Amino acid sequence: MPNIKVIIPAYNEEASIPLVVKDVPSIVSEIIVVSNNSTDNTEINAKNAGATVLIENRKGYGYACLKGMDYISKSEKKPDIIVFLDGDYSDYPEELTKIIQPILEDNVDFVVGARVKKLREEGSMTLPQIFGNWLATNLMSLLFRSTFTDLGPFRAIKYKTLLGLNMEDKTYGWTVEMQLKVLKQKLSYREIPVNYRNRIGVSKVSGTIKGAIFAGIKILGWIFKYSFKE
Repeated sequence: MPNIKVIIPAYNEEASIPLVVKDVPSIVSEIIVVSNNSTDNTEINAKNAGATVLIENRKGYGYACLKGMDYISKSEKKPDIIVFLDGDYSDYPEELTKIIQPILEDNVDFVVGARVKKLREEGSMTLPQIFGNWLATNLMSLLFRSTFTDLGPFRAIKYKTLLGLNMEDKTYGWTVEMQLKVLKQKLSYREIPVNYRNRIGVSKVSGTIKGAIFAGIKILGWIFKYSFKE
């Protein structure tokens, strides 16, 4: 089996994080929860559930993901595959096995778990999320001939491929930056339909008007930046 590590950014997810960690399949060698300036029991609960816990006090999804990558870069044995998923229990961690399948069987570089309508629990995605995904993926299709239909957070990527992307976004643009760089580098990718449910607690991004607006601006900014970049 390949060496697989999971990175889970988490901000005040004390109720959900132990459920997420416990549902990750045992084929994973290490689960890394990055507490993104949490003020509750996220860190304690994640550690008690068996995760490696890191602390990133700079708020931002990208900051948390980069913290996890920095930790992995210093480990003695490097992974073959990195999986990202959210800490709010909206994803089904047990579906990790089908997320990594295209990498293992077909040597695909990058896989996104697509939150297709028929597999989504009612209310699990807000209207701004649905519209934002539709707009972003349609622009990517128009500008880059992309076949992406979602910017879902549940994703798997070869570790060497991830390093080659030179990820830099610190906040809301992390997911779209990754997908745009995969397209620009002409890497192989695939979408796998995944189940999606209502998260535990209130979203810090889509659950607020400010968060939704800033996320939308960041995502569109990355798309237009890359549309004019050679």
